Amino acid sequence: MSSLKTGKSDSSFFYFEKAKEQYLLNYDSLNVARCLINMGINLYDVGDFFGAQETSLEAVKYLNPKDLNESKLLGYLYNTIGNATDELKHYDQAITYYQQAIKFSIDSNATLIYKNNLAVCLRNAKRYAESTTLLNSILSKVANGTTEYAKFLNNLAKTRWMADSSYNPVPLYQKALNIRLKEKDLWGQNSSYASLAKYYDHRKPDSSIYYLHKQYEIASVINSADDQLNALRGLIQSNSSNSQRYLSTYLALNDSIQQARAAAKNQFALIRYEVEKNKADNLRLEKENAEKQNRLIRQRVITGASIFLLVLVAGGGTLWYKRRKQRLELEAQNRVKETQLHLSKKIHDVVANGIYRVMSEIEHGDEVDRDGVLDKLENMYHQSRDISHDVEQQTITETPYNEQLASLLKSFAADHRRVLIAGNDAEQWDDISKRIKDEVKHVLQELMVNMKKHSQAEQVVVRFEITDRQLNIFYKDNGVGIPEEKSNGKGLANTVSRIESLGGKITFVNEPGKGLNITTVIPL
Repeated sequence: MSSLKTGKSDSSFFYFEKAKEQYLLNYDSLNVARCLINMGINLYDVGDFFGAQETSLEAVKYLNPKDLNESKLLGYLYNTIGNATDELKHYDQAITYYQQAIKFSIDSNATLIYKNNLAVCLRNAKRYAESTTLLNSILSKVANGTTEYAKFLNNLAKTRWMADSSYNPVPLYQKALNIRLKEKDLWGQNSSYASLAKYYDHRKPDSSIYYLHKQYEIASVINSADDQLNALRGLIQSNSSNSQRYLSTYLALNDSIQQARAAAKNQFALIRYEVEKNKADNLRLEKENAEKQNRLIRQRVITGASIFLLVLVAGGGTLWYKRRKQRLELEAQNRVKETQLHLSKKIHDVVANGIYRVMSEIEHGDEVDRDGVLDKLENMYHQSRDISHDVEQQTITETPYNEQLASLLKSFAADHRRVLIAGNDAEQWDDISKRIKDEVKHVLQELMVNMKKHSQAEQVVVRFEITDRQLNIFYKDNGVGIPEEKSNGKGLANTVSRIESLGGKITFVNEPGKGLNITTVIPL
């Protein structure tokens, strides 16, 4: 959290955002990527892991994976994405990102760091054998007695102990701690004290309390708020005589951290809003200038035509006739478009809204008035038939599907809610059938309506991915999850039915206090 500690993360983010916009104007994709990578790190440092994922993934499209000069940056940003994904406890995805970081790394020291991160993630995913093998391989490449060796050794001991509770990691923990004490590695000492305290927690409570005190002292020196909280939490749970004092300190520190991080997130959001607003204002000014220019051009054309008419009546008359014909054709086209827009609005107002009202009556009424419903449907039938008689054959330009999805999802964004979209590239939808695309749109609309009504979410992430001939859709929000009384609702039941009709599978995972995870898999 280096940038957070300095208290300048918002300024850093602001200048990287401004620099990115300037580099975009100059078509400097490499420096655009560098700005996005640093912005992703800022977001990660303040605990905005979704934002870190989105911003870092955006940087990928500005880098060329075939250019060795850009491989180092690719390794760096994939490691950041892996860190953010690991914090969100999506370990399988994080493992994939760490493997990408290792693939693109061209620096041996960075590669060891990425491999260590991968080993820790494998341990978190309870793939202990793979984690142990990888850590042994890393240790064989590092000189004994260095701070790097101590870090990898400590991780190896912890992995072995988590894999086998009868294993005694203390000798390796102490060896790593001695190296860190000798090298004055305060961050490393903090890690060692935390590991020893955890091991002795249920074995020797006095030893655990001793190491928790040591951790808290070191964490205070290095200004690591999270580690201070972890140490205080352990001391509170130890039920020692000072538990109440520790609790007061813990609550005060936790409130301070949460407020600081919330303020940082809000500041980042405000910065992006201001940048986007400035861009919109610039586009509006450009449009106004273009309109002024067009008016000047039209005035010059009229003046030129008038002079030409005086000089050469016959040629001027012909020119005037052609221009008049073009103008009439344009006006006719505009009238056709206005008619199409009017009919589209009328269909929506009469048919769609009418059907929605009938559905609401059926869904919320205690008893269904069958004759009344049929009368209303018959009335809508006659109204829609009358509308259809007014519609003439016309060519419709269909909006690209990825833009339809983006428009649908972004329509649920608000001042207090961010909607983030990843992987919604136009080309990936080209080979997907119309039926699947229609069902996906209906399913996403149902999920977003449910989110808006019930979740109280402030952040929603929807990511699309195609692997092994299957479409994967990952939905995540930080709301309250699905209430128990809503878990069997008709809307969600219809959503499950739609996916199953395509031969797919949809999984809902409630995480109390963290929101809702939904994974959808559809075979192609």
